[in-house]
Amino acid sequence: MRAITITEPGGPDVLAWTEVPDPEPGPGEVVVDVRASAVNRADLLQRQGHYPPPAGASAYPGLECSGVVSATGPGVSGWQVGDVVCALLTGGGYAERVAVPAGQLLPVPAGVDPVDAAALPEVACTVWSNLVQLAHLSIGETLLVHGGGSGIGTFAIQLGVALGATVVVTARPAKHERLRELGAAHTIDYTTQDFVEEIRRITDGRGANVILDIMGAAYLGRNVAALATGGRLVVIGMQGGRKAELDLGALLAKRGSVSATALRSRPMEEKAAIVRGVREEVWPLVESGAIGPIVDRRLPMAQAAEAHRIVESNDHLGKVLLTVD
Repeated sequence: MRAITITEPGGPDVLAWTEVPDPEPGPGEVVVDVRASAVNRADLLQRQGHYPPPAGASAYPGLECSGVVSATGPGVSGWQVGDVVCALLTGGGYAERVAVPAGQLLPVPAGVDPVDAAALPEVACTVWSNLVQLAHLSIGETLLVHGGGSGIGTFAIQLGVALGATVVVTARPAKHERLRELGAAHTIDYTTQDFVEEIRRITDGRGANVILDIMGAAYLGRNVAALATGGRLVVIGMQGGRKAELDLGALLAKRGSVSATALRSRPMEEKAAIVRGVREEVWPLVESGAIGPIVDRRLPMAQAAEAHRIVESNDHLGKVLLTVD
């Protein structure tokens, strides 16, 4: 088969469409013939040499895919050759085939294009596990989402609205209209506006009950300032750095909490549990039309370098997909 390999750490041009050995399904695994994969920030970091795959994972980038089951390994039940699926991966999605633990497979939701389904697994699992499992977002609460135009952001808007929350997002102005169409009640231009002041204005001084943050260090202090009493800050990215000073007094005064999570490095059993939760609680919302994959564009898998340039530019909205003929 062919796969995107990283010839050396560096810019997009180090990505090469290369012939590599076919994967074989191990115990409890299936092989998926890939229709599409999606570009995630973690892929860019892996390409740059900053985010190596966990031990035992594929060396090829790609944390999600859609496709068709073409082989099953020993001990697999509930899936068979020919099933149309999408999958949460630990790596290997930028390829014509990938071996996947059966517990990380999902059926393509009814009504969703099988190619566009590649835009769903990673964002659905990340957003649901953080907003529902961890932060317990509830009806009537205010959710602040940073990076509203990203794949994570566009999904979080939709899920937040479906859960009955008022969703506020930070994003570039060019994306605001589309994000309001997805359900954001308020949009904040992070390039010119102070999101702490804006969230206080929007909530009559109360602040956000839940904040989903991709920035990390650069936003830590301001995020705590933006929290409501009893608020929950969940950090899922470090685009603004790894280290910052935390004012525990400010956090104590708000009886708030700060959590940080990663999905890729979790044990297989935890990922399977998250996938089950997504299938039970999120897939019905997708099939009803309340939530859908937001795809900025599709590119052939061989053009992975161009896809990385697009994502690095931050000009896209939603997911950029890489397709296999």
